[in-house]
This record gives sequence, structure tokens and C-alpha cells, in this order.
Amino acid sequence: MSVVRRVTALAATLTLAAGAALVAAPPSTAASGNRSLAKVLTSDGNRFDHNKRDFDVTTEAVLAVLATKPTSPVGVLTKGKVALTAFVPTDRAMRVLAYDLTGRWIVSERKLFTALASLGIDTVETVLLYHVVPGATITAKKALAADGRELTTAQGGKFSVDVLAPASGRIRLQDLDPTDVDPFTIPALLNLNKGNKQIAHGISYVLRPADL
Repeated sequence: MSVVRRVTALAATLTLAAGAALVAAPPSTAASGNRSLAKVLTSDGNRFDHNKRDFDVTTEAVLAVLATKPTSPVGVLTKGKVALTAFVPTDRAMRVLAYDLTGRWIVSERKLFTALASLGIDTVETVLLYHVVPGATITAKKALAADGRELTTAQGGKFSVDVLAPASGRIRLQDLDPTDVDPFTIPALLNLNKGNKQIAHGISYVLRPADL
């Protein structure tokens, strides 16, 4: 079976649960700002570039899902009054995913996005939702205090928090793919949009909701 068919079949078996509750995670507290993560992600002009440490491919993936499915649960990223935490893959992380799925190392961000979008909008939606933890604003400090806890995502699946280096803020997120490298938080990309109800942390690889 081709990679596209395998991944598409996987997406069809996963339940999208946008209202999933956060399990054993610190509750949302003093963050009061209402700026959405969508505004943060598009604040650089919403264009592809050569910076592998930003989030252009993820941003375009969010916009593509909403363009095709305006009522998708991914739309919560545009609703700044709704508390959530997103763990956002960098463009480099997206390149690694594309290589794993296609066997090709794609340098151009535009071509990279096209390759990932070809897997199907439902698959893209599923993967994006697995990066969102609804109902809580989890700062880096709170995440470091959550060692060993399991978080439930907007996709319905879970991943666990493994604090490796408290001093630097390096945390491993153990996802549901047992055969691939787990992503790590990137210390220089923590607490994006801090002070608002929606907060994000950059991660080194893509979280996988199942064994791809």
C-alpha cells in the first residue's frame, strides 16, 4: 500500500475530538490576553522563506484546513479567548516528516507544503489537532513541573511529558508512534504568545498520533 493510502487510511480511523479535556495538566491561570495563535503564526507576513526554525509550513497547513473545512476544530487557533497550548513543529520538523513518509528531502518550503498537503486534508487536520492541548495555558514553567504527566489533545489522542533538562527547558514529548524519534521542545522557542490565553512552544519533530 502506498504511503499516501496508508496515511489517509490512518486518518480515517482516528477520531477528531476537539472538546477533549486536558488530563492531569496544570489548569489555565492568570493569562488574560486574547491574541490568538493564528495571529502570531501569520505575523511574519504569512510567506514561505528559508528559515528552517520558524513555522511557515505549519501555518499554511492550518490555513489550508480552514479553507477546505471552515468549521474544522483547527479553527480554535483563531479564537484567542479560548485557552489552549500548542506544540508547533518548525519547518525543519516538517521536512523530517516528509522525508520519513516520502523518502525525499525537500528543501523548498512551498514544495514541502505541497507534498504534505497531498496526503489529504483530513490527515493534515488530524496531525494538527494532535499538537493542540485544549483548555489550559501551559507555560514552559508549568510544563517543567508536569514531568510524567499525560496530556490529552484536541485530536483525542495523548502524549506524555518527559522533562530532560529543567535548567534549559528541554522536554521530550512521547507520542503514539513507538518506532520514531520523539520531539523535543526547543528552548529558544518557548512561551510564544506568553501573557495570552493561547500559548505555543516550538518542537523539533512532528508529534505523531499513531505509528506512521
